[in-house]
Amino acid sequence: MSIRVGYFPHNNSLWVLRHRGILERAIPDVEWVDLRSLPAGDAPAPTDGLPSVHGDHLFDGGYDFIGTGSTPPVTAQGKGHDIVYVAVSGSRHENGRLVVKADSPITSLEDLKGRRVALGHGSWQTTLLLFALDKAGLTWKDIVPVDAGTDAGELLLNGEVDAWVGSYPSLSKVEAQAPVRELVATDGLFSHRSLWFTRRDFADKHPEQLAAIVAALQESDAWIQENYHEAAELFAADDGGDVDHWENALRKRPFGLHPLTDEFVAEQQRAADLFHANGLIGRRITVADAVDPEIAKLIG
Repeated sequence: MSIRVGYFPHNNSLWVLRHRGILERAIPDVEWVDLRSLPAGDAPAPTDGLPSVHGDHLFDGGYDFIGTGSTPPVTAQGKGHDIVYVAVSGSRHENGRLVVKADSPITSLEDLKGRRVALGHGSWQTTLLLFALDKAGLTWKDIVPVDAGTDAGELLLNGEVDAWVGSYPSLSKVEAQAPVRELVATDGLFSHRSLWFTRRDFADKHPEQLAAIVAALQESDAWIQENYHEAAELFAADDGGDVDHWENALRKRPFGLHPLTDEFVAEQQRAADLFHANGLIGRRITVADAVDPEIAKLIG
C-alpha cells in the first residue's frame, strides 16, 4: 500500500525530508502530500474556535502521518480524533516570541487588554499567546486576536495591530525594518516544540512503515545540522525568501526526534485546558490518551 505523508514548510524536518529522497529508500511508494494542496476546511473566527484541518485530513484520506507545531494535535483530540503522538523535537523557544514595536506604550502583558494581537491562529502561536495571557490573569476575550498569517509582520509595522506573535524568518524581516521589543520571554513560558503524530490505527497496523519514517527523519535532521545553508535554499526556493534569513532561522531550531516526556504531556494538557476554558475547543480532553509507550521505542 502507498503511505501518504503530509508536509509543508512550517514543519522544517518534513519539508527537507520531502526533498532529499531518504524515505524513498525504505518506502519506494511513499506519496508526499503538500498540505497546501488540500482543502482548507472550516476556519472559525479566532474568537470562536480553532481550525482543525491538520487533524481532520488524517481521517479523511488526506495523509497517514504529519508533523506540526504543538496546537494541531490538541485540536484534533478536541474534535474526537483518535490520534497518537510519535515524537517531539527539542524546545524551539528561541524561534518565536511575543513582540511589540520598540516605541509601543505597551510595557507589560497586562497592557494587552483590549489590544489587537496578530498571530497565526491554530498554530503554536495560539498556545504561546494563551500562556502569556494566563500569566497576566487575562483571557482570550480580553484581547482582539487577529489571524494574520504571513502578513502579520507588516500589520505590526503599519500600526494595524498592537502586538505580534512572530517567528523566524518573518521576525528577521521585521527586525531589519524597525526595532521591536520582546513583551515576554518564550523560554520558561512555553517550550514551542515541533511534533509528529498519526492515527492510532495506522500506528497499530503499520509499525514497520512508521519506524521507517522516524528513521528517515532522524537521518535527514542530522543532514540539516551539517548543511544549514543548503537546507535553507530548499525553503527560499519555495517562498522566494532570503536564504540568509532562512539559514538564521534553521540555526535557531533544534533538530532530531525525541520521545514524549511527562513535562511535555503536562504542557500540552495545560494548553488543552486553556483552549477549553477560553471556548476554543468544545470538549475537555486528556492528552495522555494520545500517548502510546510502545511508540517511544521507535525513537531510540
